[in-house]
Formats: sequence, C-alpha cells, structure tokens
Amino acid sequence: MASAYSQFTHRQVYLQQSDPEIRIHYVEAKPSDGNEKGTILLIHGFPETSYQFRHVLGPLSSAGYRTIAPDYRGAGYSSRPVTGYSKKVLATDLHGLLTKHLNITSPVHIVGHDIGGMIAHAYATLFPSDTASLTWGECPLPGTTIYDEWKHTPALWHFNFHNVPDLPELLVSGHEKQYLKHFYDRLGQNPAAFTEEDLEFYTTLFEAPGAMRAGFNLYRTFEEDKVDNQRWLKEKGKVKVRAMVLGGEGSLEALKSMDMAKRVNEDVVQGVVEGAGHWIAEEQPEVFTRKVLAFIEGRD
Repeated sequence: MASAYSQFTHRQVYLQQSDPEIRIHYVEAKPSDGNEKGTILLIHGFPETSYQFRHVLGPLSSAGYRTIAPDYRGAGYSSRPVTGYSKKVLATDLHGLLTKHLNITSPVHIVGHDIGGMIAHAYATLFPSDTASLTWGECPLPGTTIYDEWKHTPALWHFNFHNVPDLPELLVSGHEKQYLKHFYDRLGQNPAAFTEEDLEFYTTLFEAPGAMRAGFNLYRTFEEDKVDNQRWLKEKGKVKVRAMVLGGEGSLEALKSMDMAKRVNEDVVQGVVEGAGHWIAEEQPEVFTRKVLAFIEGRD
C-alpha cells in the first residue's frame, strides 16, 4: 500500500453479512486537535478507489474536518457483489455506512468525482436533510441532456464498450494496467500526477477477481440511473442543497458542466481546478482542497 495512503486510518464494516455480502472499506482522517467543524465524505470515480484522495485527506482533516473516503461497493478493498450498482443503491450504502455504523448524526459535506459525482447527486436527492453541501462533477449525469448527447460519442467510447455483456471482462483481463493507464493519460493535463507506484497500486486492485466486472457494472446501470434521476426531478424538483459543480480547467466537460448542473440543482455555483484535466484531486490536490474548503465554508 502506497505510503501517502497507508498513513490514514483504514477500517471496514459489513452493511450486510450474506446474500450477498456487502463489506465497505473506508479511509478516515480526523483533525489532530480533536476539534471537528464537520464531516466531509469523498466519493471516488472509475477506474479509481478511495486512493484517489490520498493527497487531500490530510489537508482537509488539518482544516478541521473529519474526512472519510470509502471504496464503494465493488471497488478497492470492498466486496464485489454481482448486483447493486445503480447510483441509488450505492448512495444508500454510503448513507448507511455514515449513519448506522459511524454514528454520524449531523449533515455531511458530500464531494463526488466522476461516477462518484453521480452517487453524490443521488445521495443529496435521497437524503437532503443529511447533506450539508454537495460538490460534484466530471460526469455527464444520466437523465440530463448532456448525457444523451455525449453517451455514444467517440470521446466517451467506453460507455458503449462497458455496457456490452462479458466481452469487456474477457478483453481487458491480463491487460488491466494498460487499460487503466489509457484513461489516466488521455483524460489528464498533468501526466506527473500518476507515478509508477500509483499505477501499480491501482492495477493490483483492479486485477482482483470481479473488480473489472464490478467497474463495468457501474456503466451497465446508467439507463436505470437515468430513469431514477428523471423521476426524482419530476417528483421532488431540483436538488435544494447548496451545490458546486467542480471540474478541471482542461476537462472534456468544462464548457458543459454548469448548464447540466443548473438543470438538476436549485442553488449551484461553478468551481474550476486550474491546471487539471479530469483527475482533479490527483493532478492539482492543493487547488482541489482550496476550492472545496472555500465552498463548504461559504468563501467561494
């Protein structure tokens, strides 16, 4: 385990012990002085894990926040059940982790990136009274116009590929490192963000039995997510939790994200991580941290 990640507290809990086993691994960092301003939940994307936040866990906790970064169902060190990859289910998993197992009773600041952004949107929609603020981005949210316009484009070719039953698992098996590196290289602006140690760490996790299948299943539920998001918008209206859509200055979605966010968030501002592409917490962790803290503390 890479040193920047192993320094934090690692735990796992069983949300469900059988049929299927739902075991969630999480990483936690607390303020050293014991004085907590609140809790921040960091939700990673694909193809990543909680390791994505290795550079920001320390600074966010040093700023006074209990900071928790789980591996959601199917990712990292968490269990890999065959089903349950809609963002509604994943958000419910994480809500259960916080409220039932970590006994967090106050609203938390939700920060989601990539598919984690989709989960963050579901979390704020389903549990608004338990959400203090919402930071999300770097994802075309299923159910929005940008998702329908982009999902079959060459830029997002992997959306179609990951949806094909069984074939992606077959073709990627034995080539996980090359496959992951394609996305890290192609979507980033700062190539130095991913060291060889980082790549080897991610590769080890995604080489595990069922890991790539679980990752592909995140995409195979997008149309289910689309139905959920559109239904929630119709029944509940826009998310009323204070929100920021956060993305990289050089991201593919930089020009479209605010328009998308306004369609589902009632009160939303835009944050830009300068010098970053898609991998904002790894390419520019200091800027990422500064933007997140400024927003949740009302200094944006």
